Amino acid sequence: MHVSSTKVRRLQRVFRQDGRALIVAMDHGSYMNVLPQAADPGRILDDVREAGADAVLTTLGIATTYTDRLGDMGLILRLDGSGSMLDQGSTFEQRYTIEDGLRVGADAVAAMGFPGEGRGETLHNLGRIASQCTAWNMPLLAEMMPGGFNPSLHTPENITLASRIGVELGADIIKTTYTGDVESFKALTAGVFAPVVVLGGNRKGELVDLLTMVHDSLQGGASGVAVGRNVWQHENAGGVVRALARIIHDGATVAQAAKELGSR
Repeated sequence: MHVSSTKVRRLQRVFRQDGRALIVAMDHGSYMNVLPQAADPGRILDDVREAGADAVLTTLGIATTYTDRLGDMGLILRLDGSGSMLDQGSTFEQRYTIEDGLRVGADAVAAMGFPGEGRGETLHNLGRIASQCTAWNMPLLAEMMPGGFNPSLHTPENITLASRIGVELGADIIKTTYTGDVESFKALTAGVFAPVVVLGGNRKGELVDLLTMVHDSLQGGASGVAVGRNVWQHENAGGVVRALARIIHDGATVAQAAKELGSR
């Protein structure tokens, strides 16, 4: 299948030459309370950029307000959204267009896909966005979570199925949860014909838990991570990013990477 040079160039702004990406997710503020830790997005962007983040997944507001703080990091713009934590809404709909992404210089756009929730609304939404992305040669990151935020459906089999559905709908990058062990994640990546990045999820109790998950997912064929709260909720966001970069791009062990937390 021919991939346009424009799309290739945009993907190269997200993934390094080694084919891996360290994406920092900063799109949470459009639906949940991110205060006080994310009160200053500019400072967080400075910290993660200097520490070696490859790209940022964020909102239109942050992308337009802090353009000068992005530096050479790739920009992934979230196009969809739901209600807020005040109304407990989880129905994701498209809010912005590919043209909006182009206007802010996005290198990719992102949207949710929740197989098993509702009547497939997020999948219909994802298909429409994929069609728009094809017209503009814009890479699409699909965040695929079976049953949405219902953890009881997050089995290895369901996560694998959701990820495959995402690429079938036209996604260029799959963001999904780790299946829990290397072998089941190998089965996932073997059946998904696009790079898979692992989401960080809720704040881990210990950084070593996050680093271990990332290390194991790479052994299972992951192409990187998209980590948010475990970065910007940490008192040393730069140290967390440096530790992740050591594992993702340098092949460091968990113990070697954890030493990065001692520096700022």
